[in-house]
Amino acid sequence: MSADYCHDLVCAGDKDRYLTSLFAPDRLRPHLLALYAFNIEIARIRETVSEAALGEIRLHWWRDAIEGIYAGNSHGHPVIEALAPSIELAQLPKQALLNMVEARRFDLYDDPMPSLQQLEGYLGETASMLIQLAVMILDRPRAERLAEVSGLAGVAMGITGFLRSLPLHRARGQCFVPADLLARHGLTPAHLLAAREPDALKDVLSELRQHAVKRLDEASAMTASISPEAFPAYLPTSLTRLYLARLASLGPKALTEIADVAQWRRQWALYSHAKTQTL
Repeated sequence: MSADYCHDLVCAGDKDRYLTSLFAPDRLRPHLLALYAFNIEIARIRETVSEAALGEIRLHWWRDAIEGIYAGNSHGHPVIEALAPSIELAQLPKQALLNMVEARRFDLYDDPMPSLQQLEGYLGETASMLIQLAVMILDRPRAERLAEVSGLAGVAMGITGFLRSLPLHRARGQCFVPADLLARHGLTPAHLLAAREPDALKDVLSELRQHAVKRLDEASAMTASISPEAFPAYLPTSLTRLYLARLASLGPKALTEIADVAQWRRQWALYSHAKTQTL
């Protein structure tokens, strides 16, 4: 069944979001998992293809599949079959889903992220939009007024995710650390990929962490506006401070070591934040 496929995919491929889905109502959880499974499918294309052209073909397939749902054809893939009812239930906008797919074209190539502003734009179409679509599933009537907090939360979470993925991205020759930020410290993307000038790189990573904290604090200041119904969409963001603390403790080692946090600590944090409805 398509619902089982999405459940297993998210449980294996995005444990944090899977755990947060358990705080959603039973009747809406399959819809959240369908959305999160869609995100996994398009986010992992780079790591499943041997060249960019093959990735372009897969992205084109997903664009056509999304178009197909809105045209009444939701067959051909279990995620598409599961996502179609979610789109109908929450009136998810087609363009938002298409933009999520299109943004992933950047992942296929080794071009460096030009600027912090463009990084935030990329995250707006990916991490932030994923949160906002989840909000639509959980609390459609109040979703529009939560777009700003979704944007801030997604940027904080996305930057933290990129910092945690530095070892993987460096191994693939990718640089998501903004080139303008590197340049302010006298560095280029090549310095990051080769892990040269560790002291300067340490300052760059610290500045990027501080920017994530800034966006997270801005989102946290708006939590009173988040309805209890919508809050599970924001729960993954509540782990950001844990990951940022781990990244800070690693320092330059974050270039070569994945910043992970024990699952029991993550689960306790999720429970605590769900109970207090705080980020």
